[in-house]
Amino acid sequence: MVENSRHPPITIDLNQFRLHIDLKNRIKLILDFKSPSRKFYLSLIAFIVNEMKRLGKIASIPLEGHYDLLALLNETIGESAGSSEKERLLPRIYRKWQRALPNLEEAPLFKVMGRKKEFEEGIGKTYPFTETEKDLWANLFEYRGSEENVRLRFSIDKLGAGLDDVIIIYEGYQNAEAWERFISSLRQKDEEKPETVELIPKESGAPVASPRKEKITILKQWQWVAFTVVIIVAGLTIWKSYFFTPPGRVASVEKMAFPLPDKPSIAVLPFVNMTDDPRQEIFCDGLSEEIITTLSKIPKLFVIARNSTFTYKGKPFKVQQVAEELGVQFVLEGSVRK
Repeated sequence: MVENSRHPPITIDLNQFRLHIDLKNRIKLILDFKSPSRKFYLSLIAFIVNEMKRLGKIASIPLEGHYDLLALLNETIGESAGSSEKERLLPRIYRKWQRALPNLEEAPLFKVMGRKKEFEEGIGKTYPFTETEKDLWANLFEYRGSEENVRLRFSIDKLGAGLDDVIIIYEGYQNAEAWERFISSLRQKDEEKPETVELIPKESGAPVASPRKEKITILKQWQWVAFTVVIIVAGLTIWKSYFFTPPGRVASVEKMAFPLPDKPSIAVLPFVNMTDDPRQEIFCDGLSEEIITTLSKIPKLFVIARNSTFTYKGKPFKVQQVAEELGVQFVLEGSVRK
């Protein structure tokens, strides 16, 4: 948890949904993104920054592999202001990054705190900024490709800043931990929606409980299983990290796509349904998600987000490959049987 209140010159505040930029003698802004559609786009900026920090460099981030996460953002804080269908969501993000977000003068996706819009002939109300200020802001929003194949870059280097000059904050946490907790909170809210799980048996002639009661029963079932698994995993992780040094690593550190965090790290893969009942798929996914959510609350443990681990669902893989691609020390996999 963050102990001091002093922040780098660029702060993405996911508590207040504000972006603070204070680069002396260049540009100073406080931008407010408080309506649902605006919150979505500040979260998008935070996502791009978090991915660049994971890579350790200011780079273009492809959206293609992150559709589930973007849909989650759109359906929770974005309140489904636009369609979450892939063929519509990704092109919409591309257009907003290309045209709306760089527009500091009209500011269609945010409010500029401390300034008032003024009438400009032939345009309407706009914020008064110098050409230099408008250019500096617009240069942040670089992109490559288009529509569904777009890659986005939040080019803070164009302001003379580096990755250490930008911070993401949420509930007293910073950067990767702040982002993971932010996403976990959204998943919890999304999972609490009663319409998300359909558990009414299709067979006729048999009495069935109400959908709400059945949902609560199964949620409790996988939560108890998840709680037990989490205790075991946390215990093993702490023991291996602090009391045991293995002679060799499962994965090659040199081949890892991202540098290892400075604390124990784990990826929880989607549990495999080994029963003959396809309806147990919901239970398997719920169990995996519950373990991820619970483990993410352990301060000294870095947990990979669901959207990253669930890309392996239904695909052949090696544990070593997963560890190298996600940059973690530990990989948890499992199955559900009757």
